[in-house]
Amino acid sequence: MSDTSHIRNFAIIAHIDHGKSTLADRLLAHTDTIEARKMQAQVLDAMDLERERGITIKSHPVRMDYTAKNGKTYQLNLIDTPGHVDFAYEVSRSLAACDGGLLVIDAAQGVQAQTVANVTLANRQGLTLIPLINKIDLPAADIDLCTEQLEEVIMIPANEAILVSAKMDIGIDDVLEAVIERIPPPKAPTDTRIRALVFDSKYDTYRGVVSYVRMVSGTIKRGDKVKLLSNGQETEVKDLGCFRPQMVNTETLTPGEVGFIVTTIRTPADILIGDTLTGMQNSCTEALPGFQMIHPMVFSGIYPCDSRDYEQLKYSLAKFQLNDSALTVQSENSPALGAGFRCGFLGLLHMEIVQERLHREYDMEVIMTYPSVIYHVYKTDGAMLEVDNPVHLPDPTIIEHMEEPIILAKIIAPSSYMGPILNMVKEKRGEDLETATIDHLHVMITCKLPLHEIIVDFYDRLKTITRGYGSMDYEPCGYRTGPLVKLEMMVNGDPIDAFSCIVHRDCAEFRGRRLAERLAEVIPQHMFQIAIQAAIGGKIVARETVRAMRKDVLAKCYGGDVSRKRKLLEKQKEGKKKMKSFGAVNIPQEAFVEILKTKQE
Repeated sequence: MSDTSHIRNFAIIAHIDHGKSTLADRLLAHTDTIEARKMQAQVLDAMDLERERGITIKSHPVRMDYTAKNGKTYQLNLIDTPGHVDFAYEVSRSLAACDGGLLVIDAAQGVQAQTVANVTLANRQGLTLIPLINKIDLPAADIDLCTEQLEEVIMIPANEAILVSAKMDIGIDDVLEAVIERIPPPKAPTDTRIRALVFDSKYDTYRGVVSYVRMVSGTIKRGDKVKLLSNGQETEVKDLGCFRPQMVNTETLTPGEVGFIVTTIRTPADILIGDTLTGMQNSCTEALPGFQMIHPMVFSGIYPCDSRDYEQLKYSLAKFQLNDSALTVQSENSPALGAGFRCGFLGLLHMEIVQERLHREYDMEVIMTYPSVIYHVYKTDGAMLEVDNPVHLPDPTIIEHMEEPIILAKIIAPSSYMGPILNMVKEKRGEDLETATIDHLHVMITCKLPLHEIIVDFYDRLKTITRGYGSMDYEPCGYRTGPLVKLEMMVNGDPIDAFSCIVHRDCAEFRGRRLAERLAEVIPQHMFQIAIQAAIGGKIVARETVRAMRKDVLAKCYGGDVSRKRKLLEKQKEGKKKMKSFGAVNIPQEAFVEILKTKQE
C-alpha cells in the first residue's frame, strides 16, 4: 500500500477580503514554490476580475514541498476554493478533496456570515480546522473580540488560534508547522482500486478537458484506460501531473495526491464536478459520496444590444460554457428585444461575473432582462410545471397554486442596526427565526426569505443600512406556497415580454406603478398619446401616459369665426385617433437598457 503520511491536503476558507489570497502568496513564498522574481500579488487569482474584486471565482490548486522542523519533507496540496455562496457546491467538492483547512478571520472585522457558512460546509466534510486571526498589524485589530466570536459562534477554543499578518509576513512559519501537526494525512487506502474525485475542470484549446483530481486510492499513469461513473464514458489518460502552480507533468498520481488528468474527452459537459474517475481494469462500483448535478437558481435573458451581433453572442456564450459548465444557455426570441438566449446562473454574483466577462473577454455589449427564479406551478389537473420565465406561465384559470423558492439567510451585523435590518426582512416578506448575540457588539439574525426578493437589491441595501458592516450568507431551503401573480407591462395595448415578472400579489401594484413611471420617462414622445399599463391577468393596476407631440394647427388661422378653429382641431383629433389605431410605438434599445439596469425595489 502507498504511504500517505507525508501528504497534507488543505484549503483556505474565509469571508471576502479577509486575506485568503495574500496568505496563499506567503505560503508559496515560504515554501519556495515560486521564485521571488516571479512573485506577484494574488498569484493564484488568474483573472483580472478576481484581482480587482478581491474574490476567487475559479479553484486554483497548488503543490508545495516543505521541510518541517522535524527534518522531514512534506507534500502540501493547497486547494484554493471560491468563497461566495453562489459556488457552494464547487466549494463542497473542493473541501471533499481536503483533510483540513485554514480558517482565516480578519482581526478588524471578526467573524462574518460567509465565515459561518464555510465552517458549516467544512464541518459537514469532517475537516480539521486551524483558525488564523489575520491582519493583526492593523490599528483597528481587536484580537480579544475575534477570540470571543471564535468560541461563541464557531465553537473552536481560542487557544487554538494562530495570530498572523499575511501582508507583513508575520506568523507564516507557525501556520506551516500547524498544517503538518494538526491536519491529518489522507487515509491509507484499503485496496488498490482506482478512485479519483474530480473537484474541478477547465477547457484547454489544444488538450481538451483538463480534470482536477484528488486521488483516493489506486495509481494512475499515462496510457491507462479509465471511465467516469456518472455516465459510464470510457477514455484514455493522455497526460497527468501536478500544479506548481503551473501544470507540471509527472509519471503517476498516487493515493492522497492532488493533480490534473488530461484524457481524450473534448466536451466539458461530459465531465461533471464531483464525479468519480475509476480504472477500466481495476475499477470500483460505488461513486465517492457527495456527487450531485448542479442546477441553476437564477435565470435571465441575454440579448445583444445590436441585433447584428446575435451570431457573435452565440459564439461567445458557447466558448464561455467551455470553462463554466454551470452556465445553461437556451435560445429564445422576444418581440421587443429580438433573438437572444435564456441563461441559468448559480446566483447573482455568477450572473454579474458572466455579464462582466462577456464584456471584457469577448467585447460583447448585452442587455439582461429582469432576473427570475424557478417557480413550481401546480395546475388544476394535478400536473406540476417548473417555470423560470414569466412568458411560459399558463393561463391563471388552470393554475391551482404556485410555490416560490425560499432561502435560509444568516445576517451578521452590529447590534445597533438590528431594528432596520428586521424591518427590511419584513418588507421583503421574510420571517425572522432567531436572533442570537455573538458578542457585546454583534448579533446574528437567522431568517427565511423568498429567493426572488433578494436577487435584485437586498445585499446592497443591507450594506447601506449597516454602513458596510453587515454581511449575509444563505442556502436554499425548499419551496413555499404564496399568492403569486404574473405582472405584465403593456405599451399601447401590446405586452412587452422583457418587463414581465412573477411577483407577490401584495407587491404587484407598487412594482407595476414604479415600472410604468420609469417607462414613461424613457419612452420618447410620438405623434399620438401612448398608454403604459401594468396588468395582472385582465386587470389594470397602474397606468402612465406619454403625452402626444403637439402641432399648432391654429398657427395659420388668423381670424374669422371660431368654427374655423374648431374645424381644424376636430380634423387633428380624427387624424391622431386614426394614427393611434395603426401606429406602432418604437421603444429604443436605450430605454430597455435604462429600465433593466435600474434595480427595482
